[in-house]
Amino acid sequence: MIKIEHIALWTQDLERSKEFYIKYFGAKSNDKYHNQKKQLETYFLQFDSGARLEIMKRPEVHQIADQTFLSGLTHLAFSLGSKEKVDELTETLVNDGYKKMDGPRTTGDGYYESLILDPDGNQIELTV
Repeated sequence: MIKIEHIALWTQDLERSKEFYIKYFGAKSNDKYHNQKKQLETYFLQFDSGARLEIMKRPEVHQIADQTFLSGLTHLAFSLGSKEKVDELTETLVNDGYKKMDGPRTTGDGYYESLILDPDGNQIELTV
């Protein structure tokens, strides 16, 4: 069986990013890894499903102003289990100052979802 082992994202603020995924998605973090030679700092975040997200920081990584239609990783999708939970978390994130890009809505292919941006502008899809 082949499975995706983890996904990794660059961040400008490692602690802020870690706290976002812990607070809103129930992630659990390992201890920070720091490679002083490469000036690399990382955390592995694990979710209840077993999925893992590595968040990484280096001084030379820069934020891109608009990541909406870049080639490559488009979004991370989190299944919340119900339309009500999608609505609730979307509302919580918006009230806490995170940008909502779309939804909640039912898409043409039948998914119920909303799309928000994490602290680094990465697109996060909330779905059933």
